[in-house]
Amino acid sequence: MLDVAIRRADGSTAVDWSHVGVRTAPPLPVAPALRTILPDGLRRGSTVSVTGSLSLLLAVLGAASAEGAWCAVVGFGAHSATISAEAAAEYGIDLRRLAIVPAPGTGWTTAVGALLDALDIVVARPPARLVPGDVRRLAARARSKDAVLMPYLAAGDEWQGADVRLRAQATGWTGPAEGTGRLRARRVEVSAGGRGPAARPRTAQLWLPADGGGVDPVVPQATAITPAPVIELAG
Repeated sequence: MLDVAIRRADGSTAVDWSHVGVRTAPPLPVAPALRTILPDGLRRGSTVSVTGSLSLLLAVLGAASAEGAWCAVVGFGAHSATISAEAAAEYGIDLRRLAIVPAPGTGWTTAVGALLDALDIVVARPPARLVPGDVRRLAARARSKDAVLMPYLAAGDEWQGADVRLRAQATGWTGPAEGTGRLRARRVEVSAGGRGPAARPRTAQLWLPADGGGVDPVVPQATAITPAPVIELAG
């Protein structure tokens, strides 16, 4: 086997080129219900776009935050899609390690870049007009800092070059019976795609939120089998 290491005079390894550029930081965890679409968790240095559901966004953050990751949300204050502390805590997000920048104004790119330098996950709602060069620079910043950049997009929008794309589509609520009662859980279909390891399309049916809060997988109910009629034969 070819020796690709640079060694010191005493024979110890100074630089092993076979490991240069190989990330050793483990991925950030996700909730068990999300492992169907994110089997390897949140890979550090990646860009993960989320479309269609704030609940999905919070669910993706929950396990990583609970395990100690520092997170930030940028640009949600001036929009109808706002994130409440109660909703964040419901999905396991530790509010003590959550930074909120509601309205960065014209400094959106600067704010997101600075947070990528310091935190593990940066969720950002992009402004209406974003220079393509800024998209590439922020992705490069996330890679160099082993952070996760997570743009939250409106339906129909696209983040060019995202490593993973998560899209949610609600299929209905449960709870009211005969027109009365409270909404308890929402059924959502989530699709995942992207490039590299995420190029293989994946889908999952989730309760988001689940009955009682958080996220759960939709478990198919067993189909009832009607027993065949018994025919008595003479003799």
